Amino acid sequence: MDTSIEQVMHAEPGVVLRLAGAVEDWPRILPHYRWVCVLADDGHGQRIVEMAARRDVFGRIGWPLRWTARQIIGSDRVEFVHIAGITRGMEVAWTCSPAAGGATTVRIRHVFKPAWPVPALLVRLIVGEYFVNSVARRTLGRIAILAEVRTTPVPEHS
Repeated sequence: MDTSIEQVMHAEPGVVLRLAGAVEDWPRILPHYRWVCVLADDGHGQRIVEMAARRDVFGRIGWPLRWTARQIIGSDRVEFVHIAGITRGMEVAWTCSPAAGGATTVRIRHVFKPAWPVPALLVRLIVGEYFVNSVARRTLGRIAILAEVRTTPVPEHS
């Protein structure tokens, strides 16, 4: 499975990547995240994080999701490699590229080749579309709102 979603944001890439990298804040700023624990931090941009989210099914009722990942925070991207959970081996990358009018296109790419035997079509439809992209769309949409607010210049008062 190799799936991507993207959104154009009127925000500076650095603001977006800071929000994407600060996963310890996600339960506070992203309503579909239940909790995040930073298990280890090398102080140089690599951490081990345990994360739990919810894929909504009806209202606030949803499927609980949980995984552990190695997070790599770079100057131009934020990456995750799932190291525990049913999605072990999934690679996730947040990247930013310039868009028209000074905007930024933010892309979240998920690559997953499960170790368990299951048809690729099922992985793409159920894991990719139903679970991964559903949660990622909500995450990206909320990050866009927060990044755009933080990037909007404050008008000067005379």
